[in-house]
Amino acid sequence: MKSGLQTFWRYRFLLENLIQRDIKVRYRRSKLGILWSVLNPLLMMLVMSAVFSHFFRFDIPNYPVYLLSGQLVFTFFNEGTNSSMGSVLYSSRLIKKVYMPKYIFPLEKSCFAFLNMCFSLIALVMVMVITGAPMHLSVIGVIIPMFFEFVFIVGAGLFLSATAIYFRDIMHFWTIIVTALTYATPIFYPETIWQGTILQYVGKLNPMYWYVTTFRGCIIDGVFPSLKATAICAFFAVIMLAIGAKTFQKLQDNFILYI
Repeated sequence: MKSGLQTFWRYRFLLENLIQRDIKVRYRRSKLGILWSVLNPLLMMLVMSAVFSHFFRFDIPNYPVYLLSGQLVFTFFNEGTNSSMGSVLYSSRLIKKVYMPKYIFPLEKSCFAFLNMCFSLIALVMVMVITGAPMHLSVIGVIIPMFFEFVFIVGAGLFLSATAIYFRDIMHFWTIIVTALTYATPIFYPETIWQGTILQYVGKLNPMYWYVTTFRGCIIDGVFPSLKATAICAFFAVIMLAIGAKTFQKLQDNFILYI
């Protein structure tokens, strides 16, 4: 553990440079630049609000805030895992030239996704102000689900980036899995429609359910994360991190043979 922390500290500047590179690459030649981290969720929220609040008529108070809060949490997960998955594979030229801890690459993608999530919170605050949603003190409690979701994404990123080296089809499978999780998580529909179905119980085995609902509880319901919700969020995060770290450590020695 001590050796691992020392190695990470030695290469911390590499992590910073990779994040800066991703920011420059993503917003290169864009007039608005990083403001798209705010505008994109706002525009998506407007489109989806029009569709689901008027056509499907979900009776949810302050639906724009409900929808955007769920979107932000799930987009963080989607972006972090998808970008982490190919991070080692697409950095093969750099890995072959110089030595560096390979976990830096999926970790950097997770950090970049977290940074985008933080900027996107500005959009959520704007929508809350415009719609007149109450601003509860519990809003600071979002740090808890965000932190544990970040740990979960790091673990998932390590696992996906390692397995993608040997099994490229995981990239296609993961798209299907994320799509399934999108509909299995109450992002744009109320959780009440689960009542009377097996999803009432099975749906709560989905880690994203807990991250979304705990985040929403702080924003909409005005309550700090309960001990139960915090424990469950932490459980999924720690388990995923342990699986991801163990898998990555076991497979990384042979990456050079397959990338």
